[in-house]
Amino acid sequence: MTTTFTIGQLASKADVPTSTIRYYERRKLLHPNSRSLGNYRLYDEQTLERLLFIRSSQEVGFTLGDIESLLQFRDGNGKPCSDVQHLITSRLQQVHDERKHLKRVDRLLTQWLKICTTVCKDGKCGVIDGLNAPNSK
Repeated sequence: MTTTFTIGQLASKADVPTSTIRYYERRKLLHPNSRSLGNYRLYDEQTLERLLFIRSSQEVGFTLGDIESLLQFRDGNGKPCSDVQHLITSRLQQVHDERKHLKRVDRLLTQWLKICTTVCKDGKCGVIDGLNAPNSK
């Protein structure tokens, strides 16, 4: 016998709010398999696996657009390794860029905290003055 879940049960199994499942349905990443006599959405085990795949993909930083492609590769008959490698390479570059940006932000915030704790003797905030400077970006 096939196990079916209501949207609430599916959400509970995947540890997500029901609104997430509805959002994924609007994005056409998920769909109910059928409806109950009371017109409740019903989902099967494969939908749960698909939902867990989506969540797992998001945890490593793939966008929903990327995940849509990954799902097409997953559901297709082809050999998508080169396409998946391209997605990973692209996402990895984004991670490297974000890390570089965050290191810069960390450095600036550390400097500004030092300014803030040592320079504020005249009542002016050196950080505010620094943010007003055109070269602060």
